Amino acid sequence: MDLAPYVDQLRRELTIAAEAGGEDARALAERLALTLEPATRLALLEALSAAADEITRDLAPGSVEVRLRGPDPGFVVTPPPIGQPFGEPGHAERGARPPDADEGGTSRISLRVPEQLKPRIEEAAGRDGLSVNTWLVRAVSAALEPDVGGRRAGPRTLRSHSGWVR
Repeated sequence: MDLAPYVDQLRRELTIAAEAGGEDARALAERLALTLEPATRLALLEALSAAADEITRDLAPGSVEVRLRGPDPGFVVTPPPIGQPFGEPGHAERGARPPDADEGGTSRISLRVPEQLKPRIEEAAGRDGLSVNTWLVRAVSAALEPDVGGRRAGPRTLRSHSGWVR
């Protein structure tokens, strides 16, 4: 998404408003508009990010992310998984909404992983077209969601055992 037209529009509006104050005010407004461009871009990015978060809460378990590629943002839309379309009856009862989609907002947590695990997480997230954070939230949500028998599919069920049985 090209932010330049929005920044230019704000610059034009500031210049038009300053014309009422005369030539000196107009010249000052033009100089201010140039120095305010980075702050304007940042404010627009924050607004887009907040909008993406709000859409993600409503779209869960799908998501919308804002990613920067150079100076301009782009959007990555991840639809809900097949078999769990948005608005399907019983959707909320199955616990399909990720923890960050509830009304309480989000929380920050520090996660320490073994050095050799980090690149594997990044690779898996990249394969799915997700940010590492979104991928981890989904992995934790899936691990905490009860399976058909009412048990959790968490780490305990993922352990492997080896040995001999008689």
